[in-house]
Amino acid sequence: MRQSTSSPAPASPVAAPQYAERLTLPWWAWPAGLAVAGLLAAELWLGASGVRAWLPFLLLIPAAVAGLAWLGRIRVAVRDGELWVDDAHLPLRYVADVVPLDVAGRREVLGVGADPLAFVVQRPWVGGAVQVVLADPADPTPFWVVSTRRPVALATAILAARDAG
Repeated sequence: MRQSTSSPAPASPVAAPQYAERLTLPWWAWPAGLAVAGLLAAELWLGASGVRAWLPFLLLIPAAVAGLAWLGRIRVAVRDGELWVDDAHLPLRYVADVVPLDVAGRREVLGVGADPLAFVVQRPWVGGAVQVVLADPADPTPFWVVSTRRPVALATAILAARDAG
């Protein structure tokens, strides 16, 4: 039997994300949220009989789980020449500068003098953020502020992807 000398076709390159993060809730939010839902269900259960006795538990505990999961759904990624924040995306060719922010810097950017046209995805349980300054004259949005647990890594990834593109 003769072996083939031709090599197999190369697999199509799939660009791996240069940065990816999910802004999940801290671990302590889950027991606290479930305890609040359980306490509320117990309050509604008091003195009830029949269906009214177990219905609050059947509805409130899954609703609390769904609400907590929904709060931690936001994903931040830099891939394919774009910054993705949940379902919003920004082509990196419009990025002028990126500033990593700590808690105090985020408070200053989002404080009293905040620009109402800015695009903001802020999670209070995440300390850091990045400010992405835009250079698109057609866009009224001056900058994006995005929460992240690793502001320096995200800023570096955005600038590296912008410069590579």
